[in-house]
Parts: sequence; C-alpha cells; structure tokens
Amino acid sequence: MKLDGEVVLPQGTDETWKRINDPVVLKACIPGCEELERTGEHSFSAVVKVKIGPVGAKFKGNVELTELEYPVSLKLVGAGEGGVAGFAKGGADVKLTEIPEGCKLSYVAEANVGGKIAQLGARLLDGVAKKLADQFFANLAKYEA
Repeated sequence: MKLDGEVVLPQGTDETWKRINDPVVLKACIPGCEELERTGEHSFSAVVKVKIGPVGAKFKGNVELTELEYPVSLKLVGAGEGGVAGFAKGGADVKLTEIPEGCKLSYVAEANVGGKIAQLGARLLDGVAKKLADQFFANLAKYEA
C-alpha cells in the first residue's frame, strides 16, 4: 500500500521538526495512541488502538527516525504486531519546506500488512490509512502544549 500527500502547517519548519521528535506531542497527535515512549535518541515504542472496518486491534510496535537532515527531511521506519488482527510495517519519507504560511510537510509512505487486516481489501485499507494520516496532521497543526 502506498500513500502520499502534503499539508500546510501553521508552524515553521523548526517548530514542526521539534513536534515530530517529541514523544508527548506524537502521543497526543497519533490517532488511537495509548502509549508512546522514547527508547533511544531517535526511536520510540508505541501502543496504538485502531479499527479497520470490522476489525479492531491494538498494535504494539516500534518507530525509528532515520536519515535525519535537520530541519528539512527525515525517514520514519516502523513495525507493529496486532495479535490475531495481523501485523503492519512500513516507512515514510518526510520533507519540510518553509513557506510564508508556516511549513509545507510532504510525505511518501509505503506499508505492508498481513493477517486478518490484509483480508479486508486494498480500498478499505487505503481509505483508513488516508483518514488516519489526515487526522494526525490535523492534530499536529492544532497541537497546543
């Protein structure tokens, strides 16, 4: 499954970069995130509860930020297990561009899923992934400390 998009955030690239690297902000912005802890300088463990069509699952996994080029780009790589619901793994290339309105964040993501969730069909999975990405970026844009 591939997903790409861009969003304009009211914060500049420096503030957006800080938010993407802050576990408190990420936990508040990731839809369904129940736990998020820093496990290394650029890595996190997480527990995220999601519902995809008729299948609900709690995914436990890890995310690592790599290829960091402050404050313009980074790569997110992650994997999670959802028990009988299956697994998900993937990554995203993120680019930040300073613009007069704040910051343009562009991303290209790719994910692989297996198990029960993989049987739901690409159209449903793509729709849910897009909705979750849109919600994350909306939350990131309006986040107040």
